[in-house]
Amino acid sequence: MDVRRRVLVSGRVQGVFYRDACREAAQRERVRGWVRNLPDGRVEAVFEGAEPAVELLVAWCHDGPPRAVVTDVAVHSEEVAGEDGFRMIF
Repeated sequence: MDVRRRVLVSGRVQGVFYRDACREAAQRERVRGWVRNLPDGRVEAVFEGAEPAVELLVAWCHDGPPRAVVTDVAVHSEEVAGEDGFRMIF
């Protein structure tokens, strides 16, 4: 059964390749969705897929790539919307 999670990641998460690393991790786990920078300095991502894989991505968000300094991750469950692939939104 598929699930959908929206995450909002705070800290030093822009300018450290967070989105690209997130995309790579999602593709590796076959999770669908997207990731984007927000104007307030946070990163927002949506993950859809098998629950174990989605939860692995949510856990990854707490650390992110090596140069990131994550201070908070807010997680919200949503209805599955049928995302296709995983992309970075610019």
